[in-house]
Amino acid sequence: MDLAAEYNNRALAPDHPEIIARWQRDAAAYRAVYGGDLDIAYGARPRNRVDLFPAHGGQGQGPVIVFIHGGYWRSFDKSSFSHVAGPANAAGFDVAVPGYTLCPEVTLADIIDEIRQCCLFLGQRFGRRLVVTGHSAGGHLAAAMAATEWQLRGARADLIQACLSVSGLFDLRPLMATPYNDDLRLSPVEAMAASPLFWPVPSHILFDSWVGAEESFEFRRQARSLAAAWAGLGLACRYEEVAGENHFSVGSLLSQADHPMTRRLLELARS
Repeated sequence: MDLAAEYNNRALAPDHPEIIARWQRDAAAYRAVYGGDLDIAYGARPRNRVDLFPAHGGQGQGPVIVFIHGGYWRSFDKSSFSHVAGPANAAGFDVAVPGYTLCPEVTLADIIDEIRQCCLFLGQRFGRRLVVTGHSAGGHLAAAMAATEWQLRGARADLIQACLSVSGLFDLRPLMATPYNDDLRLSPVEAMAASPLFWPVPSHILFDSWVGAEESFEFRRQARSLAAAWAGLGLACRYEEVAGENHFSVGSLLSQADHPMTRRLLELARS
C-alpha cells in the first residue's frame, strides 16, 4: 500500500481549495453577525487562544461543546471554523473553538498537552462538563481528550461527557512513512505514545467516529479502528460513513443544522 498516497487528502479531493475558501468565508460571516469572545488566553504560547461563542439568547445550559480544528497538526487556524458553532449555539449550547501551536514548532505530544490545558481552562471557567469534537487532526485530539485521565490533572474524572470524532487518526505509526513526518518528526515510540488506540480505554464516555465514504481506505480504517477497539472493551461507540463525502466536504457538515452528524452531536450533548 502506498501510504503517502493514502494520507494525501488534498490529492484525493480536487475540490479542496473551494471548500477551504468557503470555510474561511462562512467563519468570518458568523463572527461578523454573532460576535463571540475571541482570543482568550488559556496558555502561555501565542496560539494558546480560544474563541468562545455563547448560546443564542444568553448563557448556554448543559455541557460546553469544544470543536478542535484539523490540518495534520501543522496548518490552519481556529479562525477558519467559527461557523461550526452555529447549530449548537442555536440549540442553546456554548461552543469553544481552540487554537494550538503547530508542528514543527512543537511536538505532537505538546499539542495534546495544550488542548488538555484548554479543556481544564474551560472546565474551570464554566464549571460544566465538555463534549469534544473535531475534524481530522482535530478528531485525533478530541479522542485524546476523551481518553485522558482527568482526575490525574486535578479535574473531575468525567470532565468529558462525550466525543464525536470526524475523520480522526488514532494510530499514528503509518504517518512515519509519509512526507508529513518531516514536520511531525514522529519516532516509533512517539507515534505509539500519541495514538489513542493504544491508550487505556476511557470509562463512561459516549464515543462516535464519523468519516466520509469517499475518503481513502486508510482514513476509513482509522475511523473504524478506535470505535471497534473501545466497543470491544464495553464502551458505547458508534461508527458512521457519510455517503458522497470526501475528507474536506465531511469537515463542513457540523455547520449544517439539519445534517445527521450535527443532530447526533447535539444528541450527545443532551444525553
